[in-house]
Amino acid sequence: MNSENCLSIAYKWFDAFNKKDIDQLLSLYDDNAEHFSPKLKIRKPETNGLVVGKLELRDWWQEAFDRLPTLHYKVTSLTANADRVFMEYVRSVENENDMMIAEVLEIRENKIIASRVYHG
Repeated sequence: MNSENCLSIAYKWFDAFNKKDIDQLLSLYDDNAEHFSPKLKIRKPETNGLVVGKLELRDWWQEAFDRLPTLHYKVTSLTANADRVFMEYVRSVENENDMMIAEVLEIRENKIIASRVYHG
């Protein structure tokens, strides 16, 4: 892998997310990928903020897309090296204040193996 490949995956990630194309989004992930998010911890406390595998990712994102049909991410910055991308973006939802988000994608063999979301 190199930084250009990681950036390409990040751009595909944003495109799939904003189209709410779960199948395309999941195709970027390893079968056993882990995803951590403070929103997960709040909405699904039993997860302690962590889901593992494509089935749990699908369930989490489908619930979010159903609940927040206007959810949209706007990239503000991407920084990549050979095995990860640090993404900064604005989370927008109708009738909510915009939120600045940071997220890290760890990538191995052209698949996301882990993602971690940070916001305050």
